[in-house]
Amino acid sequence: MLALGLTLAALIGLSLGLLGGGGSILTVPVLVYVLGVGAKPAIAMSLPVVGVTSLIGAGMHWRRGNVSVPTALVFGLIAMLGAFVGAKFAAFLSGAVQLVLLSVVMLGAALSMLRGSRREAESTAPVRLALLIPVALGVGMLTGLVGIGGGFLVVPALVLLARVPMRQAVGTSLLVIAMNSASGFAGYLGTVPFDWIFLAGFTSAAVAGALVGTALVSRVPQLALKRGFSVLLLVMGAFVLYRNSF
Repeated sequence: MLALGLTLAALIGLSLGLLGGGGSILTVPVLVYVLGVGAKPAIAMSLPVVGVTSLIGAGMHWRRGNVSVPTALVFGLIAMLGAFVGAKFAAFLSGAVQLVLLSVVMLGAALSMLRGSRREAESTAPVRLALLIPVALGVGMLTGLVGIGGGFLVVPALVLLARVPMRQAVGTSLLVIAMNSASGFAGYLGTVPFDWIFLAGFTSAAVAGALVGTALVSRVPQLALKRGFSVLLLVMGAFVLYRNSF
């Protein structure tokens, strides 16, 4: 089971590197249903996995000039506040409720990725700060509550609301996810137990996958990849919802 879990961790990192998000949403189901980790520890443990992996991927995108650091700092700092609050609020929810919320987010992410070709067209409208702030807070809250990076929301928000060119949105989203995840993890410290050795191994496997994904991003047809991944999210989201609703 451990070998399978590490393999899946590498695939999570691969999708993060290729898509700038999305893969992180599978981390919790892998930890819970493949490796038998409890729901609350799994949600908390997913955050450093996603954060470190995203930071490595962001560094590689930055070397290619595909990261808007000022935009990431503005969006990320607001999201960090939401993530910390969300992690603290999660203490009042059961693990089953958090997994139901995660399943709803997974289904929403799948639909978002299926419609991405319309939503992610580059915008020439002015920066819409009034909408950017609540979106960033919402992404942060989701990170703290259910242990996701929120890249499927960050990328279109950066393009449509912050006017970040699409070629930079993926790399910028990875930096935002790293900041967001760090804050959410800080909110969980001291409230749930961690297996630090296992966490280090799982994270290392995800980082290896992210390095490969980032290197391949220009060679893989993004539309086909997103459609296939969205179908996987639909199946996994329905499975998690079923397991925690009956």
